[in-house]
Amino acid sequence: MAYTDKSKLRVVYGDYTLGVHGKEFNYIFSYAQGGLESIVKNGYEWLYRCPKPTFWRALTDNDRGSKFHIKSGSWLSADMFIDCKDVQVFMDGEVQKIYAPDNNSYEGDVSADEIRVQYTYETINTPSTTVVVTYTVDITGKIQVNVHYNGVKGLPEFPVFGMRFVMPTLADKYLYKGLSGETYPDRKAGAIEGVHEVSDLSLTPYLVPQECGMRMDTEWVDIVRHTSLDNSRTDYSSQTLRIEKKDEPFAFSCLPYTASEIENALHHEELPPARRTILCIYGAVRGVGGIDSWGSNVEDEYCISAEEDIDYSFTIC
Repeated sequence: MAYTDKSKLRVVYGDYTLGVHGKEFNYIFSYAQGGLESIVKNGYEWLYRCPKPTFWRALTDNDRGSKFHIKSGSWLSADMFIDCKDVQVFMDGEVQKIYAPDNNSYEGDVSADEIRVQYTYETINTPSTTVVVTYTVDITGKIQVNVHYNGVKGLPEFPVFGMRFVMPTLADKYLYKGLSGETYPDRKAGAIEGVHEVSDLSLTPYLVPQECGMRMDTEWVDIVRHTSLDNSRTDYSSQTLRIEKKDEPFAFSCLPYTASEIENALHHEELPPARRTILCIYGAVRGVGGIDSWGSNVEDEYCISAEEDIDYSFTIC
């Protein structure tokens, strides 16, 4: 059915992408790249790369002391490289034929009340496992993200499990409702609940760059940016993207570097220029320990088993 009802989503079927459009929002889901390729709100782009599952946080001194990286280092490779094995699209609950020549049966613009795009990823570690990420777009432009990890026997413990969003430019600041300061599952006792603002995205100045910036038990986070890679853009007003909890609070970090970039630097001056925003929304986070730095592992209740399923959800507003 051709798109005529402005109160519905406008859906455009391409050979390699699916466009989902509405009032002041435009999303592109890529079959070739295996993910949500573009989030444009009010003419402003929020994605530099497709969001992908993330399994690694940078090591801490305690991690190195307990040789956690030797036991679980395969998750670093899984974090850097992951294979999208399948893409499915559902329009108003019905499975769509998204590849040519079947997709030629759709008209240029199609209207819908809801679009659901499901990506199935396979990890490259041994044994391998799968992660299913489902994006559901409603007529208001909200994107509900459901993430399911399939536990497999024989896999080592996780550092973290979540989704990584890479934004085109460095954020000006972020605001969030949750626990104050840097918190982890075993480091929450001194935190204060409330709304907090962080305007300095730089790493915590430890002697050696390492894991930092985690925020636990978050209700929502607002990322604020004004810069863009679009040289034709003349509106430099601040833009905000909000991530909200769906059912349970989430953890997040918002830094200028990926975990692998932090791992590669022995000193802060070795880090690359801060040019991107790396926002990770986590469904599970390992503790940091701190009993000592010479070999004690994190206490059992703060470890994450990769042999068990993990499910979590959040909403992009």
